[in-house]
Amino acid sequence: MSAPTSELLFRVRYSETDQMGGYYYSRVLEWFECGRVGLLRELGLPYSQMEARGVFLPVIEAHVEYFGRARFEDRLRLRTTAALCGKARLRCDCHIARADGSGDVARGYTVHAFTDGRGRPVRPPRWFLEALGAQPAG
Repeated sequence: MSAPTSELLFRVRYSETDQMGGYYYSRVLEWFECGRVGLLRELGLPYSQMEARGVFLPVIEAHVEYFGRARFEDRLRLRTTAALCGKARLRCDCHIARADGSGDVARGYTVHAFTDGRGRPVRPPRWFLEALGAQPAG
């Protein structure tokens, strides 16, 4: 079974640019978050409902590679793929490219631990695994 994937089209906002006219480098991690939250929502796992059920996904690792410049009003395409890594971690791989196909902007990933409301590690609940299309641990 293939890992669930989501696509998001967006424009670089003025507030996301720096003095040199390109996007500010830290914005990529915010865009990754938009992709992750959107993918979870598409899987029927809105983050607000997950939190209400006592499951949280704090970031424990992040990696970004930067390839190209994007300026105010440029249209970008963000592709996010999620998969379990280990027994209680979710990895979200992200790729940002120009929407017109003219080049890559950035790619990377974030790794999230499954925790309860107090920050203690927990196993992914069955309802999460089923939505992700993963097999529950036996």
